[in-house]
Parts: sequence; structure tokens; C-alpha cells
Amino acid sequence: MADKITYKDEKLTVSNNPIIPFIEGDGIGPDIWNAAQKVIDAAVEHSYEGSKKIEWLEVLCGEKAFDKTGEWLPSETLDILRSHYVGIKGPLTTPVGGGMRSLNVTLRKELDLYACVRPVRWFRGAPAAIIDPYRVNFVLFRENTEDVYSGIEFPKDSDGAKQVIDLLNELGEGHKIRFPESSSIGIKPISKEGSIRLFDSALQYAIKHNRKSVTIVHKGNIMKFTEGYFKKWTYEHAEAHYGDKVFTWMEYDRIKEEKDIHAANAAQSEAESEGKIIIKDVIADAFLQQILLRPDEYDVIATMNLNGDYLSDSAAAAVGGIGISPGANINYKSGHAIFEATHGTAPKYAGLDKVNPSSVILSGVMMLQHMGWTEAATLIERALEMAIYNKRVTYDFERLMHGATLLKCSEFGDEIISNF
Repeated sequence: MADKITYKDEKLTVSNNPIIPFIEGDGIGPDIWNAAQKVIDAAVEHSYEGSKKIEWLEVLCGEKAFDKTGEWLPSETLDILRSHYVGIKGPLTTPVGGGMRSLNVTLRKELDLYACVRPVRWFRGAPAAIIDPYRVNFVLFRENTEDVYSGIEFPKDSDGAKQVIDLLNELGEGHKIRFPESSSIGIKPISKEGSIRLFDSALQYAIKHNRKSVTIVHKGNIMKFTEGYFKKWTYEHAEAHYGDKVFTWMEYDRIKEEKDIHAANAAQSEAESEGKIIIKDVIADAFLQQILLRPDEYDVIATMNLNGDYLSDSAAAAVGGIGISPGANINYKSGHAIFEATHGTAPKYAGLDKVNPSSVILSGVMMLQHMGWTEAATLIERALEMAIYNKRVTYDFERLMHGATLLKCSEFGDEIISNF
């Protein structure tokens, strides 16, 4: 009998026959979801010899929901996702420059899925943009509910924009707006609570998975009281609550100031030899360069919403593109999690059985790991890597590989299963 996944005392309880809601997605969503569902089901069957099985429950969101109900995100969908704790989804339509707000952002905010978790690694044989792509193996934690994604914006000439500009004039800051009469205005909230809970999840992940460092990525040199405070609050949290497990660059600077740089270097080396996690920070634009030139220096990344959006896609491009980049949106306190394809809907390819389904398949791998079904997760990951290494791939990789065999989306799913 199928059961809901439950959550208590920060622990999931998953039966052998859990009910998992899924959102098929828009555009190429049906193509990639069909391939992914087949792969996930086959891996579970293969790994547990029929003793475990997922009961899939479709919930509506996006164009399919609008066509059937007149709503882009029905309240029933949110209720089911809340009560079942774990779900998975394909890409959803987001208009640019107007119309409805992003459904992806809405789901994250409604369920308070504050941590966007994106592992970035190279699969053997995948065409990569950098030399020695095997050096890339880190996990990015992106704050999901604040920053400019809060959606607080006022178009030019609106009452809201005028009132904000008037307030800035009263505060003596209005002169910093170069062209106030034609400016739209956006607000960027960064809270202490939001910063700390995101960073704490990243640090807990690093401890659990024996990672060597957590890097805070920010633009605090310019945005001193938003991104700068993200850095300040997270450093302080690490020292206050994980002092025996971490060595921070704040501590490094204190030792350097009290003694000298040699003493500081020695202290960091000693901390590394003791297995302490190094907490460091990098300016966002510098980090965009370093993930291409020195990616092996990074293990776990903690950053804000907009930075995380840029950084995760850039990092994925270095090792093959967002077509093989998985993602999860998680609230580590409430237990709610939605795993998702990280790319767009690509409507021009909809229904053509063409695109790479790896992003949603690997998001399924993350979901299985989250559920504790690690055997099935490992099986999929290894079989997918074998398909790429054997050059039996979809068009996005085939056109970049010499001597590759072109497979359809569904055929790539079958190829993964054949490698079990």
C-alpha cells in the first residue's frame, strides 16, 4: 500500500512504496519527464528487486494547469506538495518583462524552500569548456527566498517609484539616482535570519560529506549592508556555533594582525591537518573567474539568490551545460523539498523527443539520495556517465563529440537503463 512520506524531528520517514508528486513541466517537460520517470522506476526495480516502488502522483502547475483549471498554480497543488514533503518537477514557463511572476520562484516562496542546492561535477567524456574538467566537484547553496527575487519593483513613473524616490530624497540619498525621472526601482532585502539558515545548511552539508571548505560568495565590497552583511553574519555564525569544527578567514586575519602572515598560514595549515573546515569568502566577479581557472579550490559554496543564479549556470557550462545540471529546493527545517530540472522549457523543441533529459534524471538522483535510496541513485549516476563516456548521447553532446551516436531523448533514457 502506498504511503505519504512523513517528517518529524528533522528526519524523513520513507516507506517502501512512497507517494511522490510530480509536475511534468511545460515545453520539453513531458519529453524529459517521461524519460526520467522510466529511468528512476527501472533503477528502483533493479536495485531493490521489487521490494520498493514509487507511486507517482501528478499535480498541475504551469501551462497544463492553466489549460485545465484556469490557474497557473492551483491551491490543490501547493496543498499536496506540502502534505507529501518530497516532489519533483520539470521546467515551467516564465514570461520575460511582464505577465505573471515566475512559477519556480512562487513555489519556492510558498513552501519556503530557502536552499537551492546544485551539485556541479564533470561526467567522464562530456564535452567541457575548461581544461581538466575533473577538477570541478562542488555543491552550490543558493539562498532562495530573498534578494531581488523578492519581486519588490516599481516601474518608472509609477506612484510607488515616485514615493520611494521621494523617501530617498528625504534620507539624503536621492542624488545617487542618476536619472530619477525615468528610473524604475527595485528593492533588495537580505536578512540575518535568511542568510544564516542558508549558510548553516551549507556548512552542515560540508560536515556530513567530509568537504574541506565552505566559500561565501558575495559582492560586499559594493553592497556593504546587504551582501556585505551576508558575509559578516555567516562568518560570525560559523565562529559562534562551530568553533571546534571550522577555521575562518576572520580568524586568519586576526592572527595575521596580532602576529604575522607566517603565523596565520601556519594556523590555517594546522587547522586543515586537523580536518577542520575552512570558511573563506570570495567576491562574486572574482569567483566567476576562479571556477574556470582554479575550480579544485572549492568544495561547498554559500551565496545569495541572484549570485547563485549566475554562478550555478556558469559553473554548469564549464562541465557540459545546464542540460546535465541537477537542482533541489529544500527547507531543511520543515522537511519540504522539490527537485527540478534547472533549465528552461525550450518550446521550439517541445514534443520532438530531442533534448537531453539528464538534468531532471540527475535531480531524481538527488531525490533518491534525499530519501535514503542511495543504491538506486548511485546506479543511475554511474549508468548515465557510462552512456556519455560511450558517446551515445543526445544532440547537444553529439554535435560536440567526434564519432558520437545521436540518440533521441527517450532513447537516451533507454541507454541509461541498458547500462544497469
